[in-house]
Amino acid sequence: MYQSKIAGIGYYVPKNVYTNHDLTRFMDTSDEWIQERTGIQERRFADRYAETTTTMAIEAAKIAIERAKTTAQDIDFIVFATLSPDYYFPGCGVLLQREMGMHEIGALDVRNQCSGFVYALSVADQFIKTGMYKNILVVGSEKHSFAMDFETRSRNMSVIFGDGAGAVVLQPTQEKGKGILSTHLHSDGADAEILAMYYPGAHANKWMKDKPPFPDQELGGLFLTTEQLESGAALPYMDGPAVFKKAIVKFPEVIKEALSTHSFTEQDIDLLIPHQANFRISQYVQKLLGLDDNQVFNNIQKYGNTTAASVPIALCEAWEAGRIKDGNLICLAAFGSGFTWASALIRW
Repeated sequence: MYQSKIAGIGYYVPKNVYTNHDLTRFMDTSDEWIQERTGIQERRFADRYAETTTTMAIEAAKIAIERAKTTAQDIDFIVFATLSPDYYFPGCGVLLQREMGMHEIGALDVRNQCSGFVYALSVADQFIKTGMYKNILVVGSEKHSFAMDFETRSRNMSVIFGDGAGAVVLQPTQEKGKGILSTHLHSDGADAEILAMYYPGAHANKWMKDKPPFPDQELGGLFLTTEQLESGAALPYMDGPAVFKKAIVKFPEVIKEALSTHSFTEQDIDLLIPHQANFRISQYVQKLLGLDDNQVFNNIQKYGNTTAASVPIALCEAWEAGRIKDGNLICLAAFGSGFTWASALIRW
């Protein structure tokens, strides 16, 4: 059985920079308020019409493919993670395949929100290990800005998110002890509704029936009225404190699980790259695990939370900055809506 290695990596972020001060033009907030709660200073927003989740993914993929010393025609499978697809259906995987002129290869779309990239990496890892595929493109890409509500009522959500994409090319290796050592995936839907977007979907009726506004009963709960749309019924919802409490438990758990599987300790980690959800979460986890600043990489200050794109963007930035070297032990970890959480342990 083969091991999987990351043969190439790339990322793309839009050129449009929006600082916390810029957001004060649209809502009642401040740089101090945002930084105190999230650590975010600025984020990137894609061009409204010229850039999509897929086009950003393509830019990241081109870099990853080139660094892997291969071509788009050599890619034999795509795993695409996003919660903000170009279309509700079809998924972005086939759009990327089309635009990059790839062969009629398989394309799998992963909907695990902030944990999406680590889940996608795990899926790709299994295909490489069994020898089914030899060049798998794994992508995390998000365009949040087109769906964000930039009004005071939504500031708890809209100040957090940004746009961007990251990609890796996974290939087999027979170097003993190198590549992806293991991945660890978990979920618990008991509190799924505390971080969710209830519409579209009939299942929302179950959870929204006692929470106005609720769709017109005479229409069978199928439609949102103009008043309900204006009230924010179709916007994402997050109970921030509740999510924070769950994240600071599951993050360290899944990191320790990865380490203990291989009889490593926290001090064996050369670099931890957590999902960039909230700088305060990363700081808490770092302190809990007893890691120093050189063992953790954060870039949420510059990009905000790019959900499925955050881990590959941070991974690529860290590599480009020389923070990742041959032989290093790298841990990726993520926690997000669902709830889902995951980790991957990699010997670079």
